[in-house]
This record gives sequence, C-alpha cells and structure tokens, in this order.
Amino acid sequence: MTVFDSVPTPGRRVTLGSWPTPVEPAPRLAEAIGLAPGGLWLKRDDLGGLGGGGNKIRKLEWTIGAALTNGADTLVTTGAPQSNHARLTAAAGARLGLRVVLVFPGEPGRSSSGNLALDGLFGAEIHWAGDVDRGQLATVATGIVDELRGGGARPELIPFGGSNAVGAYGYVEAGRELLVQVPDVDVVVVELGSGGTMAGLVVALGAGRVLGVDVGALPEPAEAVAALAGRLDGTGVPAHELRIRGDQVGDGYGHLTGPSAEALELTARSEGIVLDPIYTGRAMAGLAAAVRDGDIAPDARTVFLHTGGLPGLFGHPDTISRAESALGRYRPAPAGNAS
Repeated sequence: MTVFDSVPTPGRRVTLGSWPTPVEPAPRLAEAIGLAPGGLWLKRDDLGGLGGGGNKIRKLEWTIGAALTNGADTLVTTGAPQSNHARLTAAAGARLGLRVVLVFPGEPGRSSSGNLALDGLFGAEIHWAGDVDRGQLATVATGIVDELRGGGARPELIPFGGSNAVGAYGYVEAGRELLVQVPDVDVVVVELGSGGTMAGLVVALGAGRVLGVDVGALPEPAEAVAALAGRLDGTGVPAHELRIRGDQVGDGYGHLTGPSAEALELTARSEGIVLDPIYTGRAMAGLAAAVRDGDIAPDARTVFLHTGGLPGLFGHPDTISRAESALGRYRPAPAGNAS
C-alpha cells in the first residue's frame, strides 16, 4: 500500500488536462550530466493540454472544483506578471465560462509578452496593485473579492500558485500515475516553488524519493512543503527529512542564473526539449549538481518532472537575449569539397 491509498479525496474535481502525461527517455541528456544512458526519464507535465501546459493544471482541477462546489462564477488569484499559475487560471476560466481577475504587483507596461500576452488572449482582467510585497498583494486580492461579492458576483479566491492542500492533491495523483509508468523509480527531481507539487509527490512516493530544487519563491520552503504534506495525509514528514537543494537560487526568484541558462541550453541541444529559466531550468541545474556531488548515484533510475513554463520564457529578456546570441552563423563548405 502506498501513502496515497490513505489520503482522502478533497472534494470535487473538474477535468482540465490530458492524462496521463507521457514519460520519455532522455539518454543523451543523461550521459551529458553523468547518469547512465538509460537512467533518465522526463515526465512531461508540460504537455497537460490546457493553455500552454504545466503543473498548475493538476492543482486547478481541484481548487476550481472546490470553487464550483461553492457556486463561484468568478476566479480571483495572484502572482507575478509572468505567473504560470495565473496563465492557467485564465485558460481554465475561459474553458469553463468563468470570469477571471488576476492581481499582479507593479504597474501596466513594466512587463510584456510571454504569459501576460496569453492572459489577455484568454480574456482575463488584470488589476495592477503597485509596489507591494506578497502579503500586501494577498490583502489587495481579498479586497477585490469583497468588492466583487458586494456587486453581486460569486467570486472565489484561488491561492497563490494553487498551493493549498486541495490543489496539492493533484500531485498525489501525479505520483500514483508515475508509479504505474516507472514503478522502479529511485528519485524524482522537481523544482520547489510554492510547495504544492513537491508536497503531493512526497505524500505519494515518500520523502526519500523526491528531490526538490528551491527556486527562491518562499522564505522557508521546507516548512511550507512539510505543512502541506501534513494537511494531505494527516501526519506529514518533518521538514528536516525532506530532500531539498538550495544551491540554485542565485540572485533570487525571477533572475536567470548561469547554471539555469546552461541547463536550458544543454537540455534543448541534447533532447530538443525546452525548459524555462525560473523553474525547470533551475531544477535541471540542480539535478546535474546532485549527480556531480553524489546526491544522486549515476545508476539511479531518475525521473525529471517537467512542469512546463515555456510561455514564460518569452517574457524573460535575459533568456531571450542569451538564446539569440547563441545562434550559429552559416559557414559555407570549404572550396574543393564538392564531389
């Protein structure tokens, strides 16, 4: 029996994605980072089917399910302007015929393209909250919910990143799905952002088989994951027993790091797979570092969870500039080589 079997279903689910997502071998990438050629698999949650894909779809199936149970006709959520969670909330609202209000820090014109362009395409409304921290942003969002309710709407506030226990249940399910696909998996590598994805996997697979790579989104990531896991299974795991790498944060969340940029290029050039600079790029850099320092054995059966984020890449100027500068220049064949 897995831990999953003892976790109660949190409520109503609304199907938004295409499941199961595939698991693909990555032999050239495995060899490049020091794993056995047959030892690395990519779990393609970037191919979830809705709104550009990504891990937030699995969470939204449950958080929006709960919202609909409460009679919601409007979804309100928060994030950064290039938030993958916000993009997919907007896409889910479009599919379900719900009004979506996204509450972002900053002012109009400071961020463009990438996820923000898709938010508009999906018909979301954006409220710019100015220069606020995350706590203040949540307060602004709560005020908007109250305002909407006062106007006769039935709004529901979807948590930052979709990461409450209801949303994290989506990754308990994903862990069960993965065990069917790769039953002998030794370690699953995933980025650690708002905490729900890792928490769900820990509950399904056990703490020893999940390696989270911190991206710098939370001040106390281990405590956040432990708390969410505890709400899922009623017991949880102590924060100090979680496998978390903190060596890929660099200058902080939102900034492109050298190792992340290198991981993007290596993954693209060895497997034709595109990562994003903030989440999966850091996670792949963390995987490579874990193999180098012996945290993951070269012969370990390893799964990298590709949680998506590609649209956000196009809103990250440093990443685009680096990619464009790497374009190869055409060189004609030397004279005399024609047959």
